[in-house]
Amino acid sequence: MSRTDPDPHATTDGVPPGGRVDRFFGVTARGSTIGREVRGGLVTFVAMAYIVVLNPLIIGTVPDSTGTYLGGGDAPDLPAVAAVTALVAAVMTILMGLVGRFPLGLAAGLGLNAFIAYGVASLPGMTWPMAMGLVVLEGLVILVLVLTGFRRAVLRAVPRQLKTAISVGIGLFLTLVGLVNAGFVRAPVGGGTPLELGVGGSLRGWPTVVFVVGLLVTVVLVVRGVRGALLIGVVVATALALVVQAVFDVGGQAPDGSNPTGFGLTVPEAPAAWLAWPDLGLLGQVSLVGAFAAVGAVTAVLVVFTLVVADFFDTMGTMVAVGAEGGLLDEEGNPLGSQRILLVDSLAAVAGGAASASSATSFVESAAGVGDGARTGLASVVTGAAFLVAVVASPLVSLVPYEAASPALVVVGFLMMSQVTGIRWDDPGVALPAFLTIVLMPFSYSITVGIGAGFLTYVLLAVARGRAREVHPLLWVVAAAFLLYFTIGPVQDWLTGAA
Repeated sequence: MSRTDPDPHATTDGVPPGGRVDRFFGVTARGSTIGREVRGGLVTFVAMAYIVVLNPLIIGTVPDSTGTYLGGGDAPDLPAVAAVTALVAAVMTILMGLVGRFPLGLAAGLGLNAFIAYGVASLPGMTWPMAMGLVVLEGLVILVLVLTGFRRAVLRAVPRQLKTAISVGIGLFLTLVGLVNAGFVRAPVGGGTPLELGVGGSLRGWPTVVFVVGLLVTVVLVVRGVRGALLIGVVVATALALVVQAVFDVGGQAPDGSNPTGFGLTVPEAPAAWLAWPDLGLLGQVSLVGAFAAVGAVTAVLVVFTLVVADFFDTMGTMVAVGAEGGLLDEEGNPLGSQRILLVDSLAAVAGGAASASSATSFVESAAGVGDGARTGLASVVTGAAFLVAVVASPLVSLVPYEAASPALVVVGFLMMSQVTGIRWDDPGVALPAFLTIVLMPFSYSITVGIGAGFLTYVLLAVARGRAREVHPLLWVVAAAFLLYFTIGPVQDWLTGAA
C-alpha cells in the first residue's frame, strides 16, 4: 500500500485535524492519532533502547592501537559512552521528527560501531579521536551526496520489486536479531551447526520463559487487534523478568560462556539509583584529519569509503522497509519526504562521530513502532524525548532485557514478511536478485550485504539476458561500488602493498 505525501491541513472523513501538533505532523492526514503516535514512539524506543547499553560494550571496551580507551583513559569509561550514545540518539531522532517528519529512530549503528572498534581503532598508529574523525568525514561525504541529489536519485533508480525484497529481507533480519538476542537460537558451544535451538538444542532457563511468554502475549494481542499490542507485550515480559530475577536470582550470561541460561546483555534488577548525572566529556574529542598521517591516505580513504557504502545503503533499506510497513511510500515505492529523511540521517553520522558515539543511523527497529501505529514524525519526537530521559536515567533503560524486547522484533518480522507476495517470482531476472537480497540479510547478519548482492545480481542478469539498456545508469555506478565494497580487503592489501 502506498500513499501520496499528505497535506498537513487536510481532513479525514470530513473531520478537521485537531490542533497545531496534528497539523504540523499531518497526524490525521496519515490516518493516525496523537495517542497512536505517542504509543508507537515509545514502542520504537523500547525496541532500540538496548543500544544505550550495547554501544558502550562495543566501542567502550576496545583500546586503540596505543592501548587507550575511548575518552583517553587506561580503563573503559562505559557511563560516559552511554551518555553520549543516548544524547546523540535523542537529538537526531527529535530532528528526524521535526524535519524528516517520518517515524524513524536514529542511534549508533550496529555493525558500523563494531567495524570502527575492531577494524579501525586498532590499526597501527590509530587513536580513538582519529577513528571518530573518519566517522565525521563519512557523514560529511554522505551529506554532500544528499545535497547534490545523488542519494535520492539512487533510491529512485532501484526497481520497485527490489525495494520490496529489501523490506522482506529486513523483516527476516529483524526476526533473526530478535531470536538471537533472546537466546532462543544461538551458536552452539564447540561449533557444529551455525545456530541451534536454545542451549544444547533444547530450551532452557527462565529468560527463555520470559521471551516465550512475551511472544505469545504479543501474538495473541495482535491477532485480537488490540491497540498497543507490542508495547503491552514488552511491558508484560519486563514485569515477568523482574519477578523471575527477584525470585530465582538468574543473573546474566558471562563473557566466558558460563551461566548460558542467564539473561543476555542486562539483568532486570531495580537499580540502586534511578538517575545519574551524565558525563559528556566525550563531546568533541575528534581529530578530523589525523588518521591520514597516522595510517596513510590510502587506508584512511578506504575506511571512509567502507563506512559510506554501509551507511548509505543500510539507511536506504531501513527507510523503504519502515515506509512499506506503514503505508508511507509513494507510487514508485519511495518513502514520503525522502530528501528530508536522508538529510537528517547524514547529519546523524556527523553528530555521532563528533560526539565519539560512532556513526548514528536510522534504526530498522523503528518498524516496531510503525507496526504499533506510528505514521508521522511525532512518534520520532516521542522516541527522542525518551532517549533524552535516558541520558540521565540509563539505569532505568537497563531494566528491559533482550528477552523482553525481542518478541516485538519477531512479530514485526512477520508483518514485514507479508510483502513477499509483491515480488514476481515467475520472472527469474527479478526473482533471483530479490531472493538473494532477502536471504543474505539474515544469513550474513548485514542489511548492506543483502542489498549489494541483490543489486549486483540484478545488473549481471540484465546483461546476460540482453537487457542492459533497461538498467538505470546509476545502478551501474552502485554495482561497481558494491563490487569494490565486497573486495575491499584484497584491494586494501594490494594498494597498501603497492604504496
